Amino acid sequence: MSSLIEQAAKRLEELRRAGVETPEGVAAPGETQPASLSTPEAMILALEARGHSQALAPRPRDERREAPVRREPRPAAEPDQSRRIEIDFARLKARGFVTPNDGSSQIADEFRVIKRPIIRNALGASAVRNGNLVMVTSALPGEGKTFSSLNLALSIATEIDSTVLLVDGDVAHPSIPEILAAPHGPGLLDLLTRDDLDFADALLKTNVDKLSLLPAGSRHRRSTELLASAQMAALLRETASRYSDRIVIFDSPPLLATTEARVLAANMGQIVMVVAADATSQHAVTQALATIEGCEVVLMVLNKAKRTDVGTYYGYYASDGAG
Repeated sequence: MSSLIEQAAKRLEELRRAGVETPEGVAAPGETQPASLSTPEAMILALEARGHSQALAPRPRDERREAPVRREPRPAAEPDQSRRIEIDFARLKARGFVTPNDGSSQIADEFRVIKRPIIRNALGASAVRNGNLVMVTSALPGEGKTFSSLNLALSIATEIDSTVLLVDGDVAHPSIPEILAAPHGPGLLDLLTRDDLDFADALLKTNVDKLSLLPAGSRHRRSTELLASAQMAALLRETASRYSDRIVIFDSPPLLATTEARVLAANMGQIVMVVAADATSQHAVTQALATIEGCEVVLMVLNKAKRTDVGTYYGYYASDGAG
């Protein structure tokens, strides 16, 4: 009991020093306790005074509860260098392709002529519906549709107001990765079959600022059905609308060799039909054109011609040296 009284007395002295008014009749340490106040009552009053002072005093903040939660900033993601390719322009030029810095060659001039109506239909004032979705195809294999689609993409990438996405839509026999030395990885068909894959994760950036590549991706036994699916239609809408200045070039299979190209054609705004000079029969071209449904803009490109009007003009221009 004595220890409790001593604690109470000590607490009273602390309260008085702090300016808290204590009950009358309670003696401070060293003072005489009034006879009318018994020792237990003094202890009770001291404890009550302690509780009263605690109720009046501001409660200390619970630092752990009220302190704001500090979240460490997430480190910036390192660019995935495996999703970028360095196009070997010297190698491309040796194989007859357009290169960004080769502005005065016959092949560059020819594709300047070819791309102009395509760009106008895609981005012009009177642009056609889905005009920025352009499929490059042919009637039969070996006519140069991949050569033409890559050249068209490289040529459009030199435009000031346009960007290009080249899609390897020849899912059965993709050849663009070999030409550009692109790594194996996810692509078009994977976007149609995997929910965990984002569109940006399948793209390949290149050392041509305005050119990106979407590979064909993993082979699938139901590729035709996938290309005809609602997922494909949604993907095409997203691809066409994500960037207003983007022109999407699809390198597709030949129309008479597979059914994939016919399925793709139904969703395109423009189709470029490549015909090999002195090789493709008129009957094959007619049959191929008959398979196209739902696309009103079909352009013809004559490939492997020994001489063109553009080439003749280019030769005259180059020898003349005039601006």
